[in-house]
Amino acid sequence: MTLQPTDNNKRIDTLDYLRGFALLGIILVNIPALMWIAPPQLASDIAYSQFLTLFIEGKFFIIFSFLFGIGFYLFLSRAMARNDRAYVLFSRRLLILLLMGIIHFFFQPGEALTVYAIFGFLALPFYKVRKEVNVLIGLILLALTAYFGMKIVMPFPLILLGLAAGQFRLFENIPLHRKKILLTTIIMFLVSIGSWMYQWQYVPTANVDIDQLSKIQLEEHITNMKQFVLIGLQFSPFVSAFYMGAIILCLQSALFQRLLSPLKDYGRMALTNYLGQTALVLIIGHTFQLIGQLRFIESLWICLGIYVFQLICSKLWLHYFRFGPLEWLWRMGTYWTVPPLRKRKDS
Repeated sequence: MTLQPTDNNKRIDTLDYLRGFALLGIILVNIPALMWIAPPQLASDIAYSQFLTLFIEGKFFIIFSFLFGIGFYLFLSRAMARNDRAYVLFSRRLLILLLMGIIHFFFQPGEALTVYAIFGFLALPFYKVRKEVNVLIGLILLALTAYFGMKIVMPFPLILLGLAAGQFRLFENIPLHRKKILLTTIIMFLVSIGSWMYQWQYVPTANVDIDQLSKIQLEEHITNMKQFVLIGLQFSPFVSAFYMGAIILCLQSALFQRLLSPLKDYGRMALTNYLGQTALVLIIGHTFQLIGQLRFIESLWICLGIYVFQLICSKLWLHYFRFGPLEWLWRMGTYWTVPPLRKRKDS
């Protein structure tokens, strides 16, 4: 029997909005390395770099990792409901993701697909584990990895927490959990405010001339820089939870759904747009000979241009097609069949 992909009508729109939102932050963090941008020297560049560390760095990959865990649960549960070979399909899906990640790694060494694929395999046995246990294990591991600044392994507990959220059907019954989400978001906001105030105490001195510092002053400066980044990572889960909670609550309003609607299509094509961000940054950088020539603040304008381009392209593409191009190839490899790409005229 030919296996068929999940019906596209079963998508949970909130997850697409959140994926789109996460994409906005990821490119801001990735572009300095892709463009070989030197450490900031001017006041505007230093201020922008500090903004990234405070509000962006480490926050958006947490959202993506959590969403990957939810997608993990939805894929397996729906495949099992159809009596498909769920573990075989998902393993195939992860292998394709791993292959894409390995290819992407040659262009973007900080890429995340390989990490998600590897931890996806490690998380497979936890699908059968009770949701309360997954929450407990996920929270303990997340606390440890965040406290010690082990960013590379943080996706694993986040995937477990996303899996648990799927088991609790949190995103399938948001109105039933609205009060809990509101309370959690308020708490996360208060913790985030406290963390930003605490982190700011270690903000590195702007325009410091390292050559003029004494040995003690230099050591203090380096310590402050490390602490500034580490504290940001330690409190990132709270900030990310606040961001997600705020988006979810806003989406309960029809007005905000319309205002944020471009993010839904952006998120539905998350794989295509994530890899597309790398491609566009490198194409722009090499075409206009910007590699190694940009300042920090100048990279923001390139990101804004890519946002506009990808948001428009995502909207236009999904007007005619059911999936993003790479999402379509991913489904094809997962199910070993060719799902219809074009939308029917009556759909």
